[in-house]
Amino acid sequence: MSEAPTRRRLRWLLPALLVVGWLALSSVAGPYSGKLSEVQSNDQSEFLPGSAESQRVAELSAGFSDSDAFPAFLLVESDTALTQAQLADFAAFAQSVPGVEVADGRTVDDFLVPGPVPVVPSDDGRAALALVSFDAGDLTAQLPDGENPITVAVQQIRDAVPDLGGATVYVAGPAATTADLVSAFGGIDGTLLLVAGIAVLLILLVVYRSPVLPFFVLLTAGLALTTASLVVYLLADAGVVTLDGQGQGILSILVVGAATDYSLLLVARYREELRRHDDRFDAMRRAWRQTLEPVLASAATVVLGLLCLLLADIGPTRGLGPVTAVGIVSAVVAALTFLPALLVLPGRTSSGEHGRWMFWPGVPHVGSAGPESTGVWAKVAALVGRRPVAVGVLSALFLLVLAAFAPTLPSDGVSQSDTFLDRVESVVGGEALARHFPAGSGSPTLVVAPEADLDAVTTAVQDADGVSSVTPTVDDAGQPRVVDGLVQLQVTLDDAADSPAAEDAVAALRTDLDVVSPDVLVGGTTAQALDVKEYSTADRDRIIPVILLVVFVVLALLLRSLVAPLLLLLCNVLSFAATLGAAALVFDHVLDLPGGDPTVPLYAFVFLVALGIDYSIFLMTRVREETLHQGTRAGVLTGLSVTGGVITSAGIVLAATFAALGVLPILFLLQIAFLVAFGVLLDTFVVRSLLVPAVVLLLGKRTWWPSALAEAEPAPS
Repeated sequence: MSEAPTRRRLRWLLPALLVVGWLALSSVAGPYSGKLSEVQSNDQSEFLPGSAESQRVAELSAGFSDSDAFPAFLLVESDTALTQAQLADFAAFAQSVPGVEVADGRTVDDFLVPGPVPVVPSDDGRAALALVSFDAGDLTAQLPDGENPITVAVQQIRDAVPDLGGATVYVAGPAATTADLVSAFGGIDGTLLLVAGIAVLLILLVVYRSPVLPFFVLLTAGLALTTASLVVYLLADAGVVTLDGQGQGILSILVVGAATDYSLLLVARYREELRRHDDRFDAMRRAWRQTLEPVLASAATVVLGLLCLLLADIGPTRGLGPVTAVGIVSAVVAALTFLPALLVLPGRTSSGEHGRWMFWPGVPHVGSAGPESTGVWAKVAALVGRRPVAVGVLSALFLLVLAAFAPTLPSDGVSQSDTFLDRVESVVGGEALARHFPAGSGSPTLVVAPEADLDAVTTAVQDADGVSSVTPTVDDAGQPRVVDGLVQLQVTLDDAADSPAAEDAVAALRTDLDVVSPDVLVGGTTAQALDVKEYSTADRDRIIPVILLVVFVVLALLLRSLVAPLLLLLCNVLSFAATLGAAALVFDHVLDLPGGDPTVPLYAFVFLVALGIDYSIFLMTRVREETLHQGTRAGVLTGLSVTGGVITSAGIVLAATFAALGVLPILFLLQIAFLVAFGVLLDTFVVRSLLVPAVVLLLGKRTWWPSALAEAEPAPS
């Protein structure tokens, strides 16, 4: 007599404990979402492995100075010749900069390399330049409030700029660029999540037509994000992973999108089972079991694909792998534990039905019709069933036409100033600098050479194209400083240090100096950017094939087949190529963007192949489930009609969340936002809805080779 009440109590006790446990975890993890910026690293010099030539120069250069400088430029510019009074006021301001307060009684001087702040007038008399040399060691330092002292110092200097009677003062240079990057990424915690959250809420309200259920899903995504933020913060704080501003933005979007997708799949299956089972616990048990395999397979594919980024040499790319993998795991755990517990908690509709109230007003009743018999996707399935050849050929041709433009997508790098979509002060000031001084002023290229080769190296550098001036690093006696048999030259380039032209000059200089001596090394800001581009390209070419292999293995294990995984992979690679082609057209002819970074195709590939194949996984696991009972043809048509609505909704949600990245004024994030959003929609509406089911219908039972389904199928019931 007592067993039944005890069993009933246990059935709701476990869900209640799960809900309470998740809410308690959220109270602990919540603050860490806002603290991730404290463990960010946006210093380009930390991106490279120690074997990179520019990194080797950075290590050797430490012996030529007491500290490594990280400059900011103070530039005054006028349309006419500067007056003596303007020059004097600017010089006074430059000398006062070390005394500008940063925080808690500490001044700019506390973060500078010891030495004066020199002021140099331009030859045309319309500008003057002062160099403020921060200590690069403070790039990783923090003020008591968690802010970086250099970025705060740059802003304080900008706020202290005096009125110079019509002349304009800019604060630019590498330190100012870093400050502007930090400011641009400041919208991650607020604007980005707000835009993504509103987009997801609106889509869920349309999908569910319920005032309650969307908030259940959003709460699940929020708990997943706070949990991921806590884990990532601890890993980054311990130095286990590298997190930059771009990585933090991608983490936020990825967790919200993935958690919502997995929640949509579970809720759709739960609603389907509620049409077959009166008891909500029986319905959830069935729904959870049938959702578990595709969700775990999808998550495993994404996680393993993301972890392939650990093979990268570029620090942020390598760090993005475990960072986003943590986010996917958090999304899966939240969607498979918190949400089902929330859905089965006590509550009833007005007619007395338990476990259905959150679907109001579209309550699923036992015996009511499901999407497999009515709706748009039943009609799409019927169309594919009637015309598989036409559907397959037309959809493939559409993708091939777009893919033909993929080779025109620019991915050979852009100048650092072009990474901003806004006209930030560091960019405008850099342009002003180039109008009056050699554009490379203040960010010299460093050449380290054996002392015996000093004269030959100096001559070769002076004769090189794109070089404005060459000066050796000297000791107190004014002679070239020798450290462990090496000397250092400071080379000022004609072009801005962050420009492609400067990178070309450094690449040519390296080639020329290799002829003089194989022991000569070229480093500095421009060389670091060049090395980042070259290592990024190598990462892309190495990692993409590994991801393809990993995804194929996961799909083969999931579908117990070799043909079906190959089909899905080929379709998604074609979809990826089509996405690149569409992006090339939009970036070049619509948005007129300046170019792209080599990491853009790699990141897009990771997200589109690892994430985009999710929808094919969701479809094909259901097709295989139905094929076991009805045969391949009926399985395809039933699977497409049943999953069509939820997978489409999931695709739209993921596309909308990634599109939210475009609100941040960073070129890289805008490009990733378009590529992933467009690619996901392409996978959702063309690949998963038309191409894959059409090809499977044409292949028939051969799709499942070499499993038993390829030999004999059950007769349609």
